[in-house]
Amino acid sequence: MRTLFTAAIAALLAAPAGHAHATFEQGEVTQNARERMVIPIPHGCAGGQDALRLRVAIPDGINAVQPMVKAGWQLRVETGPLAELYHSHGAEITEGVREIIWEGNLPDAFYDELVFRARFTEALPVGELVHIPVVQECADGAARWIEIPAEGQPAHDLAYPAPAVMVLPAADHGHSHSHLHDHSHGHSHDDHGGHSHGDHGGHSHGD
Repeated sequence: MRTLFTAAIAALLAAPAGHAHATFEQGEVTQNARERMVIPIPHGCAGGQDALRLRVAIPDGINAVQPMVKAGWQLRVETGPLAELYHSHGAEITEGVREIIWEGNLPDAFYDELVFRARFTEALPVGELVHIPVVQECADGAARWIEIPAEGQPAHDLAYPAPAVMVLPAADHGHSHSHLHDHSHGHSHDDHGGHSHGDHGGHSHGD
C-alpha cells in the first residue's frame, strides 16, 4: 500500500516561491507496476513570474511513459534509446520517452497539476529512492530541481534536490501478467513480457 504525503503538499503550497522543493504527490512506487505520477505546481518562479514550461527527465528503469494531455498546455516528448529493451504486445521496444515537456502559462498566484503514467521496472532496486529531475522555466530564469544526493547525503543539504520516490517490492514478484490491472490506489501492474527502462522526470515549483 502507498502512503500519500498530503502534508508535504500542503507545506509546498504554503512555502514561499524560491524555497519550496519539487516533489510528487506520492512518495512511493511499486516495482514492476504502472504508476500515475502527479506533479503539483504551486507557483511560478522568483519575482512572481508565470510558469511557462515544465520539463521532466525520465531516468533509466522507467518505461512505458504516457504523459496526460492538459487543457491550456502544449505537450511534447523527447524520445531516445532505452538502457534495456522490453516487450509489449509481442513487439520489442528499444526506444522510449526520455523527457516530457509541457508548455503553457500558469500565473504565479494559481495552482495546477500535471500527470504522467509510467512503469517502474525491476531494474530499480527495492528500498532505494529513484530521482526524477524536473525543471520549471519562466520568462526570466528557471528552478532546476536536478541535484541528486551522494550516497548517505541528506537531500536537504542540496539547494535544488531532484524529487524522488521510494521503490517498494512487487506484490506479485515472480508472476507474469498478460494484461493491465488497474487498482483504486493509483497504480497498476503491466507486464507484457519484458523488463524496461527510461531516463528523467519529476515536478516543479518556483524559485
